[in-house]
Amino acid sequence: MNNNILAILTIDTENLPSNFQEIIKHEQEVLAQWKSEGLVEHLFLRQTKNGAVIIFKDIDEAKARELMEKLPLYQFVKSVEYLQLMKQF
Repeated sequence: MNNNILAILTIDTENLPSNFQEIIKHEQEVLAQWKSEGLVEHLFLRQTKNGAVIIFKDIDEAKARELMEKLPLYQFVKSVEYLQLMKQF
């Protein structure tokens, strides 16, 4: 069984800077790097456009928290919820 961490990120959309699109571009680059390194299994954007859901692969919650704090958007976080998942199939 694989150990996966689901991180539900919600950003504060009321206080975004004027260079938000630049930050999003950098965010995508970081996440693409993590995907290529095998750290991220899936990334889902929320339909409400106020965050994302990231499924980390084969890491523990402490490592997921450490990685999340490195995201460019983390400075605009309203909340992050972490759930430990056990992949069945």
